[in-house]
Amino acid sequence: MKRYTHIKSAILVASMAILSFSSCKKDNALSLDEELQFAKLEAITISSTTAIKGSGSTTDSLYAMEACKKGNKKTPVEQSSLPASVTTYLSANYTGNTFLKAYQIANQSTSALESYVVLIQFNDKPVAIKFDASGNFVKVLEIREGRNMKGRGGWHAGGCFDNRDGKQRDTLAISAIPTAIKTYMSSTYPTDTLVHAFVNKDKSIVLISKNVDFYATSFSTANAFIKRVQLPAGHAKGRSIEATALPSNTTSYLNTTYPNYVFKKAFELKVNGALKGYLVLIDANLTKYAIHFDANGQFVKVVTIR
Repeated sequence: MKRYTHIKSAILVASMAILSFSSCKKDNALSLDEELQFAKLEAITISSTTAIKGSGSTTDSLYAMEACKKGNKKTPVEQSSLPASVTTYLSANYTGNTFLKAYQIANQSTSALESYVVLIQFNDKPVAIKFDASGNFVKVLEIREGRNMKGRGGWHAGGCFDNRDGKQRDTLAISAIPTAIKTYMSSTYPTDTLVHAFVNKDKSIVLISKNVDFYATSFSTANAFIKRVQLPAGHAKGRSIEATALPSNTTSYLNTTYPNYVFKKAFELKVNGALKGYLVLIDANLTKYAIHFDANGQFVKVVTIR
C-alpha cells in the first residue's frame, strides 16, 4: 500500500511538472488524455493532415495553436461577415486562397470582441491567421498535428512539420536543379543569378535569384513555371548572413508574428556600402515568406512566396 502511495505521488508530481509548461491554469492533476484535451481549449481544429499535399499516409488532425484564451467564446462567422480589411489582406497576401472557416473571439468576462481567427487553404496547405477586433493582421498562428499538441517542439520525425528540426532538408543544391528548370531560367531570365533553391513538401521548387532585385520563381512537380514574385528588398547589394547576425528586434518580431517559424536564409542589404536593411526568408507551417526589415531591424513589408 505504501509503495502504491509513493507511485501515485510520483505520478501526481510528474503531472504537475508537465502542466507548468502550459499557459493556462488548472486546479487538479489530469491524465495524459485530459491534458491533451485541455491543451486543445486554446487551439482551433483546422482539418486533417490530408489537407497538406505530400504529408504522407499517416492521418492526424491539425490545430491552430493559441488561437484564443482559455474560456473565451469562439463563434463561427461567415466569410461575408468578416471585416473588409481581413478579406483585403487575404486577397493581397494569399492570392487564390480558399476560405475554410473563421471565428470571432469574445472576451470571457465582458463578451467584447477581441479578435478573428481565419483558416484558409493556400497552395495545398492550411494557413491560420489571427486579426484584431478591427481586422488588422496580428500573426500567423502555429499549426500542429494532434500528437504534437503538448510540448514545445511542435513536430515529430516524419511528420508534416519535421522541418522544424532545423536540418534544412528542403534546401536544393543549385547543381541539383532539374535541367528543364535551369533551361527555362536561362532563356527567360538570362541575367538572373541563382542564390538558393527549395523543394517544398508537395515537391514543387522555388528558386531565389538576384537581378538588381531579389526574386522567387516557383515551378510545379512537373518542372512547369508557376509564378514569379519580386521580393521586398529594393535595389541593394545582398550579402548572405546567419540568423544570429540579425538585430534582436527583428528576431523578436519573427518569433511573435510567426511562432515556431523555421529560418531559411537572410541577406544584409547595402547601398554604396551603407546598411539599408535585411531580407529574411522563413518557413511558417510549410508556407514560405520573404520579410523586409529596415536598417534598424523594424518590419517594413512581407511577401508570401509559396
